[in-house]
Amino acid sequence: MTKEKKSTINVQGTAITILSHKEDDYISITDMLKAKDGDFFISDWLRNRNTVEFLGVWESVYNPSFNYGEFAIIKSQAGLNSYKLSVKEWVEKTNAIGMKATTGRYGGTYAHKDIAFEFGMWISAEFKIYLIKEFQRLKDDENQRLSLTWNLNRTLAKINYRIHTDAIKENIIPTDITKEQQQIIYANEADVLNVAMFGKTAQQWRKENPGKDGNIRDYSSIEQLLVLANMESMNAEFIKMKLPQGERLKKLNTSAITQLKSLTGNTSLRKLTDGKNKNK
Repeated sequence: MTKEKKSTINVQGTAITILSHKEDDYISITDMLKAKDGDFFISDWLRNRNTVEFLGVWESVYNPSFNYGEFAIIKSQAGLNSYKLSVKEWVEKTNAIGMKATTGRYGGTYAHKDIAFEFGMWISAEFKIYLIKEFQRLKDDENQRLSLTWNLNRTLAKINYRIHTDAIKENIIPTDITKEQQQIIYANEADVLNVAMFGKTAQQWRKENPGKDGNIRDYSSIEQLLVLANMESMNAEFIKMKLPQGERLKKLNTSAITQLKSLTGNTSLRKLTDGKNKNK
């Protein structure tokens, strides 16, 4: 399972924690509350009828398990002097996913960025604007770093691919065949790497993705590109050792799984079946 990533932004002198998991960013509204003048609690914000209506709309869009029955009861009581609701009660009664109360090192109440921006308006319009600005700056910086790393790994994979093709040329390709026949051998060996990493050949990927430009490697993750670069060097050595293609595929597949587990922390990666390999 991919771990959450912690980041911090500074909004008008207030340090605010952000926990990111895959495509979702949750912002600490406990931290944000420190920027509001006076003695206020998150439950004060939840008492507002407009707040409850907004949360209900958000959950209806993103949460198929949202409990509309409980939401209707909460909505009917919102705004009353006697009405009081905590984040924990909101989540437990409605199966909400937009907010969560956490414990431990990064404990506090977190809200999905959409909801956190709405909470920022409750603090002040100016605070909300600067919150969005700093959050976007953080995302732009992260995307720039990811792009640089992806391009570096793509370049590394290309360099190692030259080592790979040289090994094929020197140890596999006969001297008396045509260029067309050579290209078939190169493509066949490239698919050994594709199957070991992705479980499919380049042709299979193109059939599954007819609307995409480029090739399977252009859509690889940073981790996959790094492992591919390593696999190209490994396969070059296996070729020099005269190992049969089927044996090389098994070794490369095992290595790919081990390396990806180490890089991503994903313990659920399952071994690709050799049945997908057309090059055995």
